[in-house]
Amino acid sequence: MGAERKEPTYLFSEAQVAAKSELARTFLGTRTRLNTIVDAADNFLVKRFYNIDHNTYLEGAIPAKYKELMGLVVSAGLRCDDCINYHIIQSYRLGATRDEQEESLNVALVVGGSIVVPHLRRAYALLEELYPVGK
Repeated sequence: MGAERKEPTYLFSEAQVAAKSELARTFLGTRTRLNTIVDAADNFLVKRFYNIDHNTYLEGAIPAKYKELMGLVVSAGLRCDDCINYHIIQSYRLGATRDEQEESLNVALVVGGSIVVPHLRRAYALLEELYPVGK
């Protein structure tokens, strides 16, 4: 029947991530503001889609951290910078290491090809702020 699905346990809040990274803070602030506008429209189909999206990333047979890393790979392959930022932040909040995030981006680069490189650069800028070297 499948594994029990439950909310993931985050190691960091969105506020903690925003305090650590200017790029994350800007992204999260914009996302929250725009989601408020979408929510105000009270669109049934949008709400259904958001619900499916939320439930997809719950803990289950595959841990939420790995689902977020899979989301990162697909997002980079599809060249969606907002999606890349979101999945990097969520993976970080769930305890993914920088090495795990970079290996995930490597998969996206191999599958997606050189067109992924500009998005990879922006992803690495966010990783640099979340996982500063030597700090």
